[in-house]
Amino acid sequence: MRKEKKLPAISDLPRLSAPQLQATHQEMFGAKHPIANCQYLRRKIAWHLQASKEGGLPESVRQYAFAIARGAELRVRIAENLSRRQTAIPLEQSVMTAVVQTRDARLPMPGSLVVKKYKDRTLVVKVLDNGFEYEGRRFTSLSTIAAEITGTRWNGFAFFGLDREVRRAS
Repeated sequence: MRKEKKLPAISDLPRLSAPQLQATHQEMFGAKHPIANCQYLRRKIAWHLQASKEGGLPESVRQYAFAIARGAELRVRIAENLSRRQTAIPLEQSVMTAVVQTRDARLPMPGSLVVKKYKDRTLVVKVLDNGFEYEGRRFTSLSTIAAEITGTRWNGFAFFGLDREVRRAS
């Protein structure tokens, strides 16, 4: 008969060393974690200790989260991750490791308004999922809108000041 080890209390986790955290992870999940990052292991173990004590997430919330993850274009599933397959960690316990950007990072989220003052006028452009709306008409690019407003060719990001926002953020 296998003797169960007593799991630590959440308050004890900050005092545990990396090997102790790995041993606790092994006891809780049946496998050592491939990365011995103490902060990550403490958070993961603490979350599971608290969830087992308090009841975790309701099933309806879990299913809702899975539905969002399945439908989100930004997420990349890592079913082929070799380290997880070698350690036999079930996919439910794996995490997403990459985000694929499907939109230009300079663009605000769909539904946002881009506002610019130009020659005593206030220009308002609404960002859509696939394009832009200006004065009730749809456009495929900001450059087309800028050219219509000014009568000359413009880089739309430069005209609306969106290229500065990216430089300021980085």
